[in-house]
Amino acid sequence: MRVSIRIGTTLAGVLLVGVTLVIALAIPASSKQLTFSLITKTNENPVFVLEKQEAIAKAKVMGVKLLTFTGKYDGDNASQVTDIEDSIAARVDAIIIVPNDTKAIIPQIQEAQRAGIKVIVYDSPLDTPGIADGTFATDNYEAGQLIGKWLKATLGANADKARIAMLDADTLMVSNDVARDTGFLNGFGIATPNPKIWGSEHDSRIVGHQITKGSASLGQSAMEDLLQRDPSINVVYSMNEQAAAGAAQALKSAGRAQDVLSVSIDGTCAGLQMIKDGALSATVMQFWLKMVDMSMDAAYNLLTKGEKPSVSPGLNYYDTGVTLVTDHPAPGVPSVNADQALKLRGAMCAKSS
Repeated sequence: MRVSIRIGTTLAGVLLVGVTLVIALAIPASSKQLTFSLITKTNENPVFVLEKQEAIAKAKVMGVKLLTFTGKYDGDNASQVTDIEDSIAARVDAIIIVPNDTKAIIPQIQEAQRAGIKVIVYDSPLDTPGIADGTFATDNYEAGQLIGKWLKATLGANADKARIAMLDADTLMVSNDVARDTGFLNGFGIATPNPKIWGSEHDSRIVGHQITKGSASLGQSAMEDLLQRDPSINVVYSMNEQAAAGAAQALKSAGRAQDVLSVSIDGTCAGLQMIKDGALSATVMQFWLKMVDMSMDAAYNLLTKGEKPSVSPGLNYYDTGVTLVTDHPAPGVPSVNADQALKLRGAMCAKSS
């Protein structure tokens, strides 16, 4: 009897272990809580703060653990290098990043991929197509073209009398900075021989390019410098609305606020209010929260279902769309006014205003 009992107990244990193994093997890999790392450019830009808030809220709904990182300023590649290294050390499953330098960050992205981490890029596509596991972005060239076409239609016969100040982000030649600049110039009818950099144009209407790093303070000083160079400036292009806000302050101080056309890109809540207030003539609204949502969904589906993110026809990334916003519509250039744009933004602008 004692022997039978021992054998029975042993067999039961073996069976129990077998059942446990079957159950464990039956649990899908997706039941493991995934960890994502969100790396944005800087908290100095309200857009990236909103993106972080959106990602945190979405992660809770998805049941994903989210780590968040950001650079110290627009163009801060060094911090993002460290952020990726920290993400690798934390053994995250996916990194979702808006690069500060779309070329210099590539080796770190590849290092993360070698560690088995999926990398989704948004907002600013990498200089080398196909390296990221997926990319969701604005067609920044199209965004630039829209404000260029609007300006050309608005000036009409006076387009040849334009005196244009160009407020760019940095000399790093980040993809979205260059695409916005060249798109604007091409839309206005100015050729850019080298589409990979800004500043290759040869047109006497361009007063000069100045660096703003996408900030209001540098936007103001850049505008002041260009006004000293040429007080007859009548057009201002800025790569984002923070730089445009700084330029508006410089123009106001110089008594030029009412006779200069100012165009920009982003469609932030503050930027849309600038349209209403007359401090900005036209801007292009992009859909950054859509980029964040689609990036997180893409990372999740890639990890749990093996689904590769899709791309838009003719592009190597998924285009999340743009809309021209102005209270002064021009013939042949579709647009919405500031009030309509604020309605499109909805609760986002109600919270941030």
